[in-house]
Amino acid sequence: MSNTISFEIKNKVAYITLNRPEVFNSFNREMALALQDVLKDVATNDEVRAILLTGNGKAFCAGQDLKEVTDPELNPGFKAILEEHYNPVIQLIRETPKPIVAAVNGVAAGAGANIALACDVVVASQNAAFIQAFSKIGLIPDSAGTFFLPRLIGFQKASALAMLGDKIEAQEAERLGMIYKYFSAETFTEESEKLALKLANMPTKALGLIKEAFNQSMNNNLDEQLSLESKFQIEAASTEDYKEGVTAFVEKRKPEFKGK
Repeated sequence: MSNTISFEIKNKVAYITLNRPEVFNSFNREMALALQDVLKDVATNDEVRAILLTGNGKAFCAGQDLKEVTDPELNPGFKAILEEHYNPVIQLIRETPKPIVAAVNGVAAGAGANIALACDVVVASQNAAFIQAFSKIGLIPDSAGTFFLPRLIGFQKASALAMLGDKIEAQEAERLGMIYKYFSAETFTEESEKLALKLANMPTKALGLIKEAFNQSMNNNLDEQLSLESKFQIEAASTEDYKEGVTAFVEKRKPEFKGK
């Protein structure tokens, strides 16, 4: 595996860490393709029931490595950067039938911010910040920024942040509904891992169905969504985890879910 990504599985959680701290974990082609490979692996790995994505060092991810796009020999071109690097990453995040926690440890800018916001649960250190930095160099938000941001915080606020490129601190991001929670710098790592472990021990078949239901809700009308809920609820009710959950409730004990 490329050393631009560090990866380990512990207690049913896959820990994926962006690992180019010397350039604030900005993406080059190697790291983008390596992240895709890891996401594909964990999606089908039975050892993994939840995923935690974070960054090494002071930043979560500063977006695209501009040295790559300004180097005549290395520059893959924007078509390749979007269609071969970022778009597949976003698609894998949304298609993976397992909960993904983005643990934003520091600045998340450009594509780095939008990759985080595409995850299922986003938490941040109080030292973190989110920046739609694209307009500052004459670009538009990519990596599904124009899709998720207005849905998270509303059209007007998202439009302003995309155009002005304001820096949004973690506390403000939580207030806006951009992220789930922020934690103190001292407790961030522990709380993030605790959250991922909690998800890993939940009925993950149902969590996968919740994720897919939310995905489809982006395009469905009410009748279509009600029909989808019926279909998925019947599917969830046929799982071993549902039977265990009900049995544990009746027996007044803690359930032991297996993700089956």
